[in-house]
Amino acid sequence: MVKLADSGLLLTFEGMEGCGKSTQIALLAGRLRGLGREVVVSREPGATALGLELRKLLLDPAYDPDALTEMLLYLADRAEHCRLVVAPALRRKALVLLDRYVDSTWVYQGFVDRRLETARVDQFNHLVVGNCWPQLTFLLDCPAEIGLQRALRRNQENGSVGVADRFERRRLDFHEAVRRGFLTLAAREPERIQVVDATCGIEDMHAVIWREFVKKYALR
Repeated sequence: MVKLADSGLLLTFEGMEGCGKSTQIALLAGRLRGLGREVVVSREPGATALGLELRKLLLDPAYDPDALTEMLLYLADRAEHCRLVVAPALRRKALVLLDRYVDSTWVYQGFVDRRLETARVDQFNHLVVGNCWPQLTFLLDCPAEIGLQRALRRNQENGSVGVADRFERRRLDFHEAVRRGFLTLAAREPERIQVVDATCGIEDMHAVIWREFVKKYALR
């Protein structure tokens, strides 16, 4: 068991569209800040000035890159993100909570696309992030239909209905493949990746996440 006071922590949240990552990150961040810890919340893509420009391009429904180009753009965003946000926060012994990171690249550009070998994606991920590898990842898992319904409801609530991004517009079978990819990766790395049932209520999900977090880390 690792004590949080000993070092910083890089914690990531993964899952398909509409699984509830942002909500659960906010709940965990608030609870950890209540313990007096510095918490840095960030996301990919889009956490830096370069990342914001890349995010616009990567999520634009009119943009259709090949698999290699798409992966390299995500990796450029990640390299800048690690250099400017993640690594400095970890040096300060902060707790870093990320909405998407290396596993999304493995799933979307490797497992689902199939034009890039997942082993090659692993190599590129490790090259870019160096020591900034996640110690714990929560995979919020739900059927593709539920996730897409939630994403649509979210867009309706924030006024962006009708402007779904490039990934939300994909067919159901694409999102089902994304789910399979994440579950495949979780089975490969069970010590790091904790699967959370994202079909239950918000508070129930948070309770599971907090329980697993406390189980792995001694709080003081």
